[in-house]
Amino acid sequence: MAVEAEQIARPGRVRTYRKPRPWLATTGLLSPPVAWLGIFFLLPVVFIFLYSVNLFAFLPGTQGFTLDGWRGFLDGSPFLDLFWKSIRMSLIVSVASVVAAYPIAYLLALVASKRKYVLLLLILAPFLVSYFLRVLAWKVILGDQGVINTFFYWTGIRAEGDPVSWLLYSQFAVILTLIYVYVPFVALPIFVALESLDRRLLEAAADLGASRWQAFRRITLPLSMPGVIAAFIFVFIPTIGEYFTPLLVGGVNGTMFGNAIADQFGQSLNWLNGSVLSFFLLVVVGLLLAVFARYLTFRRLATG
Repeated sequence: MAVEAEQIARPGRVRTYRKPRPWLATTGLLSPPVAWLGIFFLLPVVFIFLYSVNLFAFLPGTQGFTLDGWRGFLDGSPFLDLFWKSIRMSLIVSVASVVAAYPIAYLLALVASKRKYVLLLLILAPFLVSYFLRVLAWKVILGDQGVINTFFYWTGIRAEGDPVSWLLYSQFAVILTLIYVYVPFVALPIFVALESLDRRLLEAAADLGASRWQAFRRITLPLSMPGVIAAFIFVFIPTIGEYFTPLLVGGVNGTMFGNAIADQFGQSLNWLNGSVLSFFLLVVVGLLLAVFARYLTFRRLATG
């Protein structure tokens, strides 16, 4: 009461409190990641685009706006054919990885209820080993003197010194190695989708006389499709520009689009052409992500 009386007596000294400004805190929290994204992602992308039209160059030379690099790439160049080859290989790897990972995720989520997390750790155990060593192991397995060809020699299927040459340094070797690498990773989003499945729907389907196959086809598979689509994206997007695996086990026949980009910047020193290839791949990946995100949003709205 005394404080209120004092404030009434001396209204000029009444303490006023400023309203909190949440936008200041939001700006302060978002500024570092936005600055990091702008400096280390957006700015290099801008440089790549400017380089692809010859408006910017690190190396000395004449500069001026030109679309010759884009015309040469889009007008039936071998790099465009290599891009479509990479798309085809990525589709094969993505579909095969999802098909191989779905039974694993199904077993973990709906069958192995008590030991599913132990089995999940075992599936993820390969991630504890270096990616380089895992890919290098396939060179030992698929090589002319590797495990498979040695078994063929021992059983008499192939004569000594006559190995199956297409096992290594081929598209088959790249596809097989990428499937092996991505299957444990692909199983995770499918496992999450199946784990959140309402078991009462399966029980209701069984009470209504549906077989296991009918329940899987009409309930389990449709409800797990968001996880399947996410798993497909996780494989398809990075494998389009895959570089390291084709370099080790692909050889000439297994070269992919990422190897061509690296060669343009490295051996050929054609940075303009390399920038065209890089920016084209970036645009394609961005469009694919937008399409997949739109599709997933539409499915989420359709299913409620």
